[in-house]
Amino acid sequence: MFGLIVILILVLFLPFSVKKVEHNLEIFLFVMGVAAASISGMMNHHLIEKALVDPITITLAVLIAGLICKWGQVQLEKSILWMNRILSPRIFFGLTVIILGLASSIITAIIAAIVLVIIINVLPLDRKSEIRFTVLACFSIGLGAALTPIGEPLATITISKVNEDFFYLLNLIGPEVIPAVVIFGILTMFLVNPRESTEGLTSNQKVESYKEILIRSAKIYLFVMGLTFLGHGFEPLINEYILGLHPMLLYWINMISAILDNATLAAAEVSPSMDQATIQAVLMGLIISGGMLIPGNIPNIIAAGKLNITSKEWASFGVPVGLITMAVYFVVLFMF
Repeated sequence: MFGLIVILILVLFLPFSVKKVEHNLEIFLFVMGVAAASISGMMNHHLIEKALVDPITITLAVLIAGLICKWGQVQLEKSILWMNRILSPRIFFGLTVIILGLASSIITAIIAAIVLVIIINVLPLDRKSEIRFTVLACFSIGLGAALTPIGEPLATITISKVNEDFFYLLNLIGPEVIPAVVIFGILTMFLVNPRESTEGLTSNQKVESYKEILIRSAKIYLFVMGLTFLGHGFEPLINEYILGLHPMLLYWINMISAILDNATLAAAEVSPSMDQATIQAVLMGLIISGGMLIPGNIPNIIAAGKLNITSKEWASFGVPVGLITMAVYFVVLFMF
């Protein structure tokens, strides 16, 4: 058990504090996952087969969506400008956040974030408005992508851990997530100033090469494989320390998802022994707070990196929005 606790501490803090680990996160998590599964005695042929098979679906989704995005980027940019002209800007902003949020469950959170960056680059908004637009859209994408196992690694790992079907998460958290995506779209209509400006975010958003698309897909495969080993390796630790905690406590504990990738936390926390109410509390805590800071979720990292948004700029808007959303859903989940 001591060895698993050491690995958990390393997994939670090294990616946040050591740049070399952060930049090679997939390899790091793979090594930590293999170590955890070996120490806990969970490593066997069945787990190895599962770790090889589970990442295939999301990897193919990322690859195919990336290729479609590459081939259609020029047409997409033209369509964005056309839609922005025929709709009022505020309606266009709101619909963009809602559509990207819901579509991310199919096209993946990664591709949705790339499309978001393309949209931001095309629209002539001031920097404050673009930051708000980006943060609200990433909250929406992070929520929507959790509805299917191809949307983001958190969902892939959760489905793998509980051994459920494709629509399990849609049924479990869909009634909470879908209204939240719509609400973030409505907030965007009111909080993003449509006034045009030449002082917006800067990004060199050229069309991606085939090499970049293939490397990203390979990284996702290795990332999910590592998390599969990690999640199953931590099962003794989960059974000992997590299963007995009240769902309300788990919900607020998972605010650490703001600074740590929520897929990693899902791998460490979710267990097939949990009841549905506990899994729901764990997931909602993770996916809401994951939007508060840049490291919390994959779309945040992609959008902030490509648009040169600083951590302070993101936090100044993302933290208040996230805290209010956490409080609202705490009431929704536990008081009714």
